[in-house]
Amino acid sequence: MQIRWIFKSFSELNIYELYAIMVLRQEVFIVEQVCPYLDADGKDQKSHHLLGFDNDGDLVAHLRLVAPGISYQEMSFGRIVTSDKVRGKGVGKLLMEEGIKQSELLYGKMANRISAQSYLIPFYQYFGFKIVGEEYLEDDIPHTEMLRC
Repeated sequence: MQIRWIFKSFSELNIYELYAIMVLRQEVFIVEQVCPYLDADGKDQKSHHLLGFDNDGDLVAHLRLVAPGISYQEMSFGRIVTSDKVRGKGVGKLLMEEGIKQSELLYGKMANRISAQSYLIPFYQYFGFKIVGEEYLEDDIPHTEMLRC
């Protein structure tokens, strides 16, 4: 599958890109996962955003790269999401590979700490993340802290 990647700081996003991010995150994290929570947590403005568009121009993948010192001492990927229309087609893997590439261009080989939904631990382990904490609930969904050095 061909994905067109865009990597921008929050202030570089145009209103259409920002709206597409909001829609995708709400579709997956709030509607699909039946998890009402406040997505606008104040971290987006301090983050860079990786957007993946399919051949139709639809946003099908997104993650935010949170600067060091905001969520954790290390940089952090957050709001890692793919559209249901591309799941099972390798887009999540492409998203992580591009995210790692962009994070290394921006911050070098700095450690990356994430709060992973626990069922995705094997997926993140594939990219070198290791479990560094006990499982906990975040918005009633099991999560585990992971670190990639």
